[in-house]
Amino acid sequence: MQVVDPTPDRKVTVCDPACGTGGFPLAVYALMKAKPEARDRTIATHLRFHTFTGYDIVPGVVRLAAMNLYLHGVGEDDSPIHRADALLADPGKKWKYVFTNPPFGRKQSFKVFTDEGDIETEREDYQRPDFTVTTGNKQLNFIQHIMTILAENGTAAVVVPDNVLFEAGGGERIRRRLLDAFDFHTMLRLPTGIFYKQGVKANVLFFDKRPARETPWTQRLWICDFRTNQRFTLKERPLKDDDLKDFVAVAKLSERHTRQASDRFHPFDYAELIKRDELNLDIFWLKDSSQEDPDSLPPPDEIAAEIAESLEAALTRFRSVAARLAGG
Repeated sequence: MQVVDPTPDRKVTVCDPACGTGGFPLAVYALMKAKPEARDRTIATHLRFHTFTGYDIVPGVVRLAAMNLYLHGVGEDDSPIHRADALLADPGKKWKYVFTNPPFGRKQSFKVFTDEGDIETEREDYQRPDFTVTTGNKQLNFIQHIMTILAENGTAAVVVPDNVLFEAGGGERIRRRLLDAFDFHTMLRLPTGIFYKQGVKANVLFFDKRPARETPWTQRLWICDFRTNQRFTLKERPLKDDDLKDFVAVAKLSERHTRQASDRFHPFDYAELIKRDELNLDIFWLKDSSQEDPDSLPPPDEIAAEIAESLEAALTRFRSVAARLAGG
């Protein structure tokens, strides 16, 4: 959020099409509320009641998100959180900002319900006229959905796993569209276990929507490798705000024209990217110290902590399944 640094005004809108319990909308609200512009009564009212929209498919999660926002003064009686599968259709609305962390998964079927609550169909892909690619990859579908709902000159920050960067076929076509029809200017490569389960690698893509034209909008993609030789765990060594302060300082979108390359922050020109095999954007340039010394391992306490975290997470999931089975 601090990289995009959205400013509140009388028209600004923010959407999270996979909002979960409302973490992203609340973080954006806190950031915008602290700005001097939010002292204006009209802007403050717009910020509370007309700025945010969220979607999630799980009823219980939607209720939690609505309650979280309500407790922070957002929405109140008219909740901005909606229970819906955001990928089913173009909502017909556009938003200035989209911040989202879509659910991780591949080729998982989804159910389409009738008004009476009965299952009408069950599918593994989304067929929409605004989607240029039909795929069962959730993250690629969310990228296409965001391309639709983002307002012209709007900005998106989207968390995706690595497969979005290298999947062939439809993935390549979507990446090409992202580079050509949008200004895909920044990517942050994160260590494992930050947004997804341990071992799953995540990235944050930052891109702007631009009006149609024949020449590509992306001129240069700046990539920050915050993954190589970085180790974090969810409990023992969690990622903190201070860990990313250097990235925020050099990547702030309002100061893009002053960016300077460094060991971890490197620009790649469009001509260089478009020549890559299958337009693979899974790009690294730093040396991994663990590869240089195969015998090097994390300290024993870190290994033990990671094992404990994995076992606790697995036990939590198993208890949840057992509770549902007992209730059913």
